Amino acid sequence: MKRSAFRLALPLASLLAGCGDGGTLADSPAISDKDRAYGAEAHAQLLAEFGGAYAGSQAAYVRGVGDKIAAAAGVQDQCTFTLVNSDVANAFAVPGCYIYVTRGLLAIVTSEAELASVLGHELGHVLGRHAQRQERRSIWRTLGVIAISVTGSERLTRLASQAGQYFGLRYSRKQEYEADDLGIEYLEGAGYDVYAGADMLSALERQEKFMKATRGRDGARSVPEWALSHPLTEHRIERAYDVAKSTGIADDAQPEHAERYLAAVDGLLYGDDPEQGFVIGSRFAHPIMRISFEAPPGFSLTNSPQAIRLSGPNGLAGEFGGGAMPGGDLQAYAEALVAHVVGNAPAEQIGATATTVNGLPAIVTQLRIAVRDGSVPLSIAVYDGGGGQAYHFLIVSPPADTGAAAVAALIRSFRRLSPQEAEALRPRFVRAVKAAPGDTAATLVARVVDPSPRALFELLNGRPADVPVKAGETVKIVSYADGR
Repeated sequence: MKRSAFRLALPLASLLAGCGDGGTLADSPAISDKDRAYGAEAHAQLLAEFGGAYAGSQAAYVRGVGDKIAAAAGVQDQCTFTLVNSDVANAFAVPGCYIYVTRGLLAIVTSEAELASVLGHELGHVLGRHAQRQERRSIWRTLGVIAISVTGSERLTRLASQAGQYFGLRYSRKQEYEADDLGIEYLEGAGYDVYAGADMLSALERQEKFMKATRGRDGARSVPEWALSHPLTEHRIERAYDVAKSTGIADDAQPEHAERYLAAVDGLLYGDDPEQGFVIGSRFAHPIMRISFEAPPGFSLTNSPQAIRLSGPNGLAGEFGGGAMPGGDLQAYAEALVAHVVGNAPAEQIGATATTVNGLPAIVTQLRIAVRDGSVPLSIAVYDGGGGQAYHFLIVSPPADTGAAAVAALIRSFRRLSPQEAEALRPRFVRAVKAAPGDTAATLVARVVDPSPRALFELLNGRPADVPVKAGETVKIVSYADGR
């Protein structure tokens, strides 16, 4: 969550309705004016939801590789390629040929050809018009009957759901295979190694195993739903290899440009962005705002420039955000927030309690929102963060309210960080380093700043850490800005 970036934003639903139907790649690879207008409209809000555009030099590198792939596909100068400032490894696309790759994914590929295969695969989804041919889904996933029963408040519908379902859309197996095939076709046309598609799928498989091994499927830092758009299977990797082989081109006959890729990603931000705060296990901490809170067991946290998404057990959902508090009036901030969130929904205020949480003035408001066959609890907690800044939790529970204790623990956990705690939160970066004489995989792993350095080294480089390293060989590590 960026410092001053949070605002009481409207949902994306209006942008995600009504994409055109029909058409195949064989008909025409051109991007329609209707799709182009749609993509342009969605672009800014999409970036706001999923991390913003990454401003480093790597963004131009991604655009350059994307332009080569677009030219090979016959849509030169018709596509926009954006590097997203998110540490989640993912890529996605929207109609209009707006294609996105996260810096988290850029970090785990091992060559320019692999990156090109990702962009080609997403371009295949665009030109195959796969999104248009999918069954329409609301961007908001319901929690039980909340989202379909609550009326009068778009904000509550948002809180009762997982944002980004459109961009986490599950493509069909046929669509994934078609995008794989088109991506390989574009690789060949652009002069890249056609086997890079299979290599890239293997990299994503490594990432999935890394996440399971180091964080666990149910940990506080789980993979956001929007990132699960491309389910992996061993057969899909084998199939991509067979398709590449069917071109008649020998493996490694075309360039991968690994060294060029390594030079480009050197200095790429890895993991959390200090501007958005750090998710550390079950804790969120923001070194610039100097705030922190602890998620109870069973919660997952997803960071974004606008807010921290919270998903709890048994359907608990909500967000953490903040905003300016003009005149230092916490009561006015709380009342305005309640009015904005509830809107015209039928609601009963159970109580509003002025209290102190870890030395900070706070107001906790409890409401019940009428839904079909009953009501659901809504908890709103606001805090005076000092300096005219307020912070808040918005938590919606399922109709069968079983999470009161967890919500109360979350609300009580909010606190200020000490200067020492804030200073200790430092960004990490990908570094492409050449092995010096005497270096071994073990000495290079020792330079990786991570709770699981060996596993991360293997993920970043696509190789077991026990494979010998040759002097002069370039590998990726993750370290602080000062190299330590």
